Amino acid sequence: MSSVGIVETKYYTFARHPSELVLDSGQRLGPITLAYETYGTLNEEKSNAILVFHALSGDAHAAGKHHPNDEKPGWWDSMIGPGKAFDTDRYFVICANAIGGCKGSTGPSSVNPRTGQPYGLDFPVFTIRDIVRSQRALIDHLGIDRLLAVAGGSMAGMETLEWAITYPNRVKLSIPIAAASAQSAQNIAFNEMGRRAIMADPRWRKGDYYGKEPPLDGLAVARMIGHVTYLSDATLTSKFGRKLENGDGYGFSLDPEFQVESYLKNKGEAFTRRFDANSYLYITRAIDYFDLSKEYGTLDNAIGKAQSRFLLLSFTSDWLYPPWKSEEILSALRRCGKRGVHKMIDSTYGHDAFLVEDAKITPVISRALEEAY
Repeated sequence: MSSVGIVETKYYTFARHPSELVLDSGQRLGPITLAYETYGTLNEEKSNAILVFHALSGDAHAAGKHHPNDEKPGWWDSMIGPGKAFDTDRYFVICANAIGGCKGSTGPSSVNPRTGQPYGLDFPVFTIRDIVRSQRALIDHLGIDRLLAVAGGSMAGMETLEWAITYPNRVKLSIPIAAASAQSAQNIAFNEMGRRAIMADPRWRKGDYYGKEPPLDGLAVARMIGHVTYLSDATLTSKFGRKLENGDGYGFSLDPEFQVESYLKNKGEAFTRRFDANSYLYITRAIDYFDLSKEYGTLDNAIGKAQSRFLLLSFTSDWLYPPWKSEEILSALRRCGKRGVHKMIDSTYGHDAFLVEDAKITPVISRALEEAY
């Protein structure tokens, strides 16, 4: 299967004064710029559009390459392209960088028009629903009345659910992957550890580090904590086990000696080269706030608003958002008389399975899109 080839990131700015976006907090945000990419061709009826969302540390670059010599393609290139799950020979696929991000969309590192300086902690706290509201403005701008599908894994699965419920008449098929109807206490705890690691870094300076040395150590630790939750014990055992960096003997030091320690250290350091610490704080807070039952009274009240079909995907070894979380949503769908199926995929990759098990999930998604289309 071929790639979508060379792609270009586009930008859409809206919510200019006095029409700023009103957030769930009551604060107003504007102007807002969203970075986005599109793949495939929008048909004349504008009925083949699919909106995919990125996870916590992702961005709008979901497929293809920006330059021929790019080392890696977009983060979901295995799923988006000709003949792939999201077949760009048939569908028009859109991916936008979420507000609060640091890859082209308005976030804490963006310039605050009121001060001429980066927002930092003056950026308003936002929710998953606020992200969805901003994406709706982009879909309106593209002239699309109804999306064939919305899809994504992890945080993106939350956005998928929110789209189906907040804009029920504008979605035909919803594909939440490795997600839940609410963030769990355990997951909130992991996110809080990451946030505290960043805030404890003296270079964080209460968010006012732009133009100075950023809190790289704190952000690296936050990423290490988060990355462990994306993997399964089976994955870590098969890749590293108790292997040491140098032979079989202990070095009797506090430096990294186990291969898994070095792996996490490298992952953390690599993350600091592409992500903003304040964005990490804000986006994890938005994830932690997500709770459909709280927003709508009960889960059934929330699900009852949806009109789309649902394809729920989960993975057997995912302990961050285990399969029973998807079953919980499916049960609510059935109680509300809605159409939905749950496919539990056998995988040892843990939560990250939605990014690597393309051979297993492609036929399932392709079939559901074919039926919806």
